[in-house]
Amino acid sequence: MNMALQQQTPDARVGEIIKLAVLAVGGQGGGVLTGWIEALARAQGYACQATSVAGVAQRTGATIYYVEMTPKSDQAPVFALAPSGGDVDVMIAAEMMEVGRSIMRGFVTPDRTTLIGSTHRALAVSEKMAPGDGIADADEVRAAAEIAAQRLILADMDRLAIEQGSVISSSLFGALAGSGALPFPRAAFEEAIRAGGKGVEASLRGFAAGYAAAQGAAAAVEAPSVAAASAQVSGPAALMKEWQVLMARIAAMPGPVQDMAKAGLAKVVDFQDCAYGGEYLDHLEGVLARDSAARDWALSAAAAKYIANAMAYDDIIRVADLKTRSTRFHRITGEMNVEEGQLVELTEFFHPRAEEIASLMPAKMGAKWEANPRRMAMLDRWFNKGRRLRTHRLRSFVMLHLLGGLKGYRRRTRRHEVEQEHLKKWLRQSLAPLERDYALSVELLKCRRLIKGYSDTHARGLSKFATVMEAAKLLDGREDAADWVARLREAALQDPDGKALDGAVQTIRSFI
Repeated sequence: MNMALQQQTPDARVGEIIKLAVLAVGGQGGGVLTGWIEALARAQGYACQATSVAGVAQRTGATIYYVEMTPKSDQAPVFALAPSGGDVDVMIAAEMMEVGRSIMRGFVTPDRTTLIGSTHRALAVSEKMAPGDGIADADEVRAAAEIAAQRLILADMDRLAIEQGSVISSSLFGALAGSGALPFPRAAFEEAIRAGGKGVEASLRGFAAGYAAAQGAAAAVEAPSVAAASAQVSGPAALMKEWQVLMARIAAMPGPVQDMAKAGLAKVVDFQDCAYGGEYLDHLEGVLARDSAARDWALSAAAAKYIANAMAYDDIIRVADLKTRSTRFHRITGEMNVEEGQLVELTEFFHPRAEEIASLMPAKMGAKWEANPRRMAMLDRWFNKGRRLRTHRLRSFVMLHLLGGLKGYRRRTRRHEVEQEHLKKWLRQSLAPLERDYALSVELLKCRRLIKGYSDTHARGLSKFATVMEAAKLLDGREDAADWVARLREAALQDPDGKALDGAVQTIRSFI
């Protein structure tokens, strides 16, 4: 946090227009925050005007709220309707990328602007659409903010507010008060919240947290560590005994492999059962037998991760199970700050394809239906349409809950048969060059990350995976084969349509 606080007196602002802008995404309370600022200014004897320019909904653009204020005098002030680059005194950004957006648009300047921002992330649509890791680099935004702003206050305002049972608008309002950028006492800010009359106590707590952050009593909150402690496992004594046997097998593995193996085992057992977890360890131990400490067990560590991903595929049963878990409902109600007595309506969107329906059939039956275009077309007519299931209602919830409880049947489905065949083929192809090109085998194992999701997303990932694995055959024997496979994989992750991957494959074909 970089701050230089200067509390100004009202006299220092006489005759000046204070210009304040807020960038907020839908649901972050930008309108409430602007309302508080406007009420604060008017209560302190200032003439004030607030406007807003709405962005596109659902995080593809933020709404810009703009406030101008000046002490009342005999002359009527002339206020602008929108902020101008280089002419903003206080910039409040309710999310880290909105901090960057405010800088790019020229609203933040080192000669005058106090920049208050939250370091948390609300991912943009473009970030979510990227097949790989499309998350923008917040560190670059922070570095730019340190240069662009005269005064900078950055903290995880969202977390500070949530911890107090409030929303981010309250902590941002507190940070504004604590910054000293406006010539009003703290009590006046708090009175503006009270005058609003809604969620007053929680908002005041959130305000206090934001104020403390701006005053330097709380350090800027960094993103949580990716590494998390292993989840506590509990269950019936018989199942816990099976689990302990599996954990004993992992304890016998090399240290660099154990952490990933534990995470993989937990994922696979959660997906199916302990017996399936035993199969996961069988596959992993087969890779370990061909690995060595001389390579720091890189092959086995990659196998521990991607074999688990391959075995815990997203079928209809898995999706239904996840959507009806109590932990999900608790998370949703917590994020929505649902209070006792309030009702929550939850709608699930499904668009099943014929392939998903056939994959749920018994293996032999599903294979016959998949081989019959007329039957697949019939399934498509029956099921390939958008469906909305309101799982806050008993009928829809019970239907999904029963579907999610079909784990015992899963092993007999067509989808499971296909996934097992694909798993074995992928492992064979990945380990084939191991004796002559260790690095290539590692990169081929990592290619499994291209397959994820279900329905159309899964189909696109599977197609890209097949393209990369086929192109890898052209590289076999080259010294730079591993490097090129890594490039192919990264190209496949660049865009949903696979244009970058097609270009990379053509490049390979040009020199083979």
